[in-house]
Amino acid sequence: MALRLSYFGETSVPVEIEGLTPDWACDKSLADIERFEIYHGNRKIPLAEMFKVEGDASDKRFEMEGNLYGVHWIGAHMTSGSIHIHGPAGRHIGSEMRGGEIRVDGDARGWVGAEMHGGLIHVKGNAGHLVGAAYRGSTVGMTGGLILVDGDAGNEVGHTMRRGLIAVGGAVGDMLGFNMIAGTVLVFGECGIRPGAAMRRGTLGLFGPNPPPLLPSFRYAATFQPQFVSLILRDLQSRGFRFDTSLLSATFDLHHGDLVSLGRGEVLFRHAI
Repeated sequence: MALRLSYFGETSVPVEIEGLTPDWACDKSLADIERFEIYHGNRKIPLAEMFKVEGDASDKRFEMEGNLYGVHWIGAHMTSGSIHIHGPAGRHIGSEMRGGEIRVDGDARGWVGAEMHGGLIHVKGNAGHLVGAAYRGSTVGMTGGLILVDGDAGNEVGHTMRRGLIAVGGAVGDMLGFNMIAGTVLVFGECGIRPGAAMRRGTLGLFGPNPPPLLPSFRYAATFQPQFVSLILRDLQSRGFRFDTSLLSATFDLHHGDLVSLGRGEVLFRHAI
């Protein structure tokens, strides 16, 4: 039996629930969980002032309901278990998480999976800016795990990421993979300007019908059918992520860059016939 958290707060002030995770709650009573301190703006309040708490947390499963668009840091730092959000959610979902799964049946705001180390986040709707990114001033963003966004995402997806995989089914904004150290980002819709700027290593797959122009510090390398792309796509397919299945046998144009940095990054476009 899962722990059911039903949000009934009606406020325009941000609500932050950082630290409320399945691994923390699994050995706690409902009374202990209700007393968990959250932030309403700069004021600490018990969880029960904003959430109805029911069920059993021992199996490390959270079911979260209500309009959580103004509730932030859901699943931050979690190491195991699962969180299922039935609707929209706020910023910093799964920030610095190391394991477990988070599923969002709606839109999510910025910083999804920021500095994530492991686990799975699947956003069924759209995501905001800086998915899988480093926080301002940090030297490393996402270092592992998998982030799936079925809809669109904003600017600076994968900013300074080192490892892991991000897949976006729709469009993304500007500066995709900015300062990327390594890892993989696949985009199946439109892409904004300056993808791969300052990337050192890693792979960007821009699979939409109208790929943007690359910076002049990228160089064409080859046209081929990379086996690793089909392997990744089949794994995504097994997870229920949808895309144009003709990509499984497609040919791609490979470009290397950013040559103003280390220059060992890869950008793949679907080859135009």
